[in-house]
Amino acid sequence: MANQQNVVVLDVISRGVRNVLPPSSLPVPKSFSPQDLKMLLMKKLETEKGGAKINAWLDSMRASSPTRIRASSLPETDDRSSWIVHHPSALSMFEQIVAASRGKQIVMFLDYDGTLSPIVEDPDRAFMPKEMRATVRDVARYFPTAIVTGRCRDKVYSFVKLAGLYYAGSHGMDIKGPSKSCKYKKGNEGVLFQAASEFLPMIDEVYRVLVEKTKSILGTKVENNKFCVSVHFRCVDEKSWVSLAEQVRLVLNDYPQLKLTQGRKVLEIRPTIKWDKGKALEFLLEALGYANSNDVLPVYIGDDQTDEDAFKVLRERRQGFGILVSKLPKETNASYTLQEPSEATLLNLASISCFILIMFSG
Repeated sequence: MANQQNVVVLDVISRGVRNVLPPSSLPVPKSFSPQDLKMLLMKKLETEKGGAKINAWLDSMRASSPTRIRASSLPETDDRSSWIVHHPSALSMFEQIVAASRGKQIVMFLDYDGTLSPIVEDPDRAFMPKEMRATVRDVARYFPTAIVTGRCRDKVYSFVKLAGLYYAGSHGMDIKGPSKSCKYKKGNEGVLFQAASEFLPMIDEVYRVLVEKTKSILGTKVENNKFCVSVHFRCVDEKSWVSLAEQVRLVLNDYPQLKLTQGRKVLEIRPTIKWDKGKALEFLLEALGYANSNDVLPVYIGDDQTDEDAFKVLRERRQGFGILVSKLPKETNASYTLQEPSEATLLNLASISCFILIMFSG
């Protein structure tokens, strides 16, 4: 009797599944076991989740983070000028910045791509302009200065080519300080920090798999940034974004210890540890001896969604300020804005140099 009931229940469920699944979906045999049914439903659920994930990724890819404020989300009277009221130009606010800096030690944190160098189609050719290098060199003479980037630390050093700086690569998961002679060192002698060393073999493996899986998608550039893998789609036709996102999703399904984040026209795969550019900023302040100091003014300049983690930390600490490099209104935790990297040069060279003169003239 029990067996007959089980058969009836299975038959009802199987007919129900056939009604739920579209004709072109998954084939349902006329008779199958409870295990078959479980596998079928799990496969359907996985397919639906995968589709939803791809759609979410595509929306984010189109937004080309950080998210641009949608016109529909703003009151009718709001426009760029009202956004500037809340996020004024750092150049126009120079006097206020100087006033906030008096008697405090400035610590500079700088993103690389889109901040110190222009955004270019080929990430291997994101060279730093000579004027910007000279500016960063001048700033680092007076203030502790760190480059905080999603790039591999060695790669960004090959672009910047300046000693005496702190380099935080792979979104801060790989940090190295200047030589022991650096005058800013208050704490650790020779900062060297790697937050996810155990993931290195996995990252290398994912890099090789993604290179193979995406080689047929024209314009895709896969970059091994040591502690993360970057899949650049700046040169990929938008019609191919679905295929690219699907390939990345399929690879990530086999590596639950990795997660996907996004930057400007780039998908980034990194460990699921709680570490980002904001954590790197806090780590460096502690390494410099300013963890609990009220006499420090951290300044972070960046242009990407990943820089928002650092902007958020500064806002929550109510200490220092973030500066977003962007021509368009965007949702941000930064306090000030700059239009483009050339303005960052002006801010660092003119404004900071002027501030130095004020400080040393008493």
